[in-house]
Amino acid sequence: ALFAIDTLFEDGVYERVPVFVSGTIVDQSGRTLSGQTGEAFITSVAHAEPLAIGLNCALGANQMRPFIQSISSFTASKVICYPNAGLPNTFGEYDESPEAMAANVSVFAREGLVNIMGGCCGTTPAHIRAIYEACKDFKPRVPGPDVRKEKLVLSGLEPLIYGDSSNFLNIGERCNVAGSRKFARHIINNEYEEALAIARAQVENGGQVIDINVDDGMLDGEAAMAKFLNLISTEPDVAKVPIMVDSSNFAVIEAGLKCAQGKCIVNSISLKEGVDDFLKKAALVKRYGAAVVVMAFDEEGQAVEREHKFRVCERSYRLLVDRVGFNPNDIIFDPNILTICTGMEEHNNYGVEFIDATRDIKARLPGAKVSGGVSNLSFSFRGKENVRQAMHSVFLYHAIKAGMDMGIVNPGFLTIYDEIPKDLLQICEDALWNRDPEATEKLLEYAQTHGKDAVQKGEAEAWRALPVTERLKHALVKGITKHVVEDTEEARLDKERYPRPLN
Repeated sequence: ALFAIDTLFEDGVYERVPVFVSGTIVDQSGRTLSGQTGEAFITSVAHAEPLAIGLNCALGANQMRPFIQSISSFTASKVICYPNAGLPNTFGEYDESPEAMAANVSVFAREGLVNIMGGCCGTTPAHIRAIYEACKDFKPRVPGPDVRKEKLVLSGLEPLIYGDSSNFLNIGERCNVAGSRKFARHIINNEYEEALAIARAQVENGGQVIDINVDDGMLDGEAAMAKFLNLISTEPDVAKVPIMVDSSNFAVIEAGLKCAQGKCIVNSISLKEGVDDFLKKAALVKRYGAAVVVMAFDEEGQAVEREHKFRVCERSYRLLVDRVGFNPNDIIFDPNILTICTGMEEHNNYGVEFIDATRDIKARLPGAKVSGGVSNLSFSFRGKENVRQAMHSVFLYHAIKAGMDMGIVNPGFLTIYDEIPKDLLQICEDALWNRDPEATEKLLEYAQTHGKDAVQKGEAEAWRALPVTERLKHALVKGITKHVVEDTEEARLDKERYPRPLN
């Protein structure tokens, strides 16, 4: 609706007028019907810059109070509130009198929580008159600071606020058909429940954002993206985190944005096709209310050296901020993490170039964030997981110090820097900083001699080692159907513990 309204205003179909946005908290959980918290709901719609935002219906004033407090403290817009005349009785009617309702809502005005008061179900002109009389002498709420001016604010079912003091943001990478053969196989074979289990594991292992990419020649990308995101929306354990909609096809990105209720990250746009194309896509991303990843590509191609990386990012930043009106805190640059230790000497400095460019971006482009696909660094060692994990941890240790804010990683497969074996740590440090021309050979030798220490590949499901009772509990709580038949049969055969099927 907000997309359509802004389109009509922008196209001159209608003169631009103020917009009010009102949501409904359905019960004492404090969530909307689709599962969002009040703060996540505000984050999803704040890009429309509504004159007022608030709550209506579903609850009476007494029940609504804590939720309107949350709304009031989280938005810089004016706050609107029109509750029901109490809760309905057994006949679906509302019994709260005008005087009683006015007394209840006057607390909102007295505490400075609202700017606009009204009534919803069960209210009459007498209720509105009583509310007016009870609130007319109180000053309206004074909006507080806008958190979006200082921080990157995203949402799924819950908000995610990222600022200068926040820890590194892990973006789960395994829901990518190009990066996970297991995920690709499930999507291509239409095994979406199994693919969803991978997304769930990414969140359980520490992913704070989930990257979704279905770019494959055997797939209808738009249909696959829409189907998978619609499925995610039914799984609160996954949908609670923001989504990164990832595709090289902008039509697929749009298909994803239409199916995700929270504030997403678009990955990505770039200047590769020129300024006009860049501005058009950026304006659409802004209208959808998403943050955006900008790749360090321009008309000349992929930026490899530090100077070119920063030059592309600075140019993109100025276009986004000055021409499109993008919030600088919603701009995320990917200065291209490229593969090192390939056997080609010109690739050996790629890690250094990225880290130096990150420092430039953080120092000279206010508000902008830095991200990257971490696994790209070690593509030349695919299959040698112990070496790859060490390389990633060493890279992140230094890149985060330089200002890298987030990265697309497999959060369950990162080695702690201080726990890397000292000999491997030294080789990885030399490889990253391009200090030893023999680093590639040394890493290959280490991988061959320490192969037995490689971490088992795949999304290990530790809960599968639990007793059957605990496995069934876990599956019920998490909504996992994959093993239900075998686990139920195992329990049925345990006559001592379960003498009857309905025990």
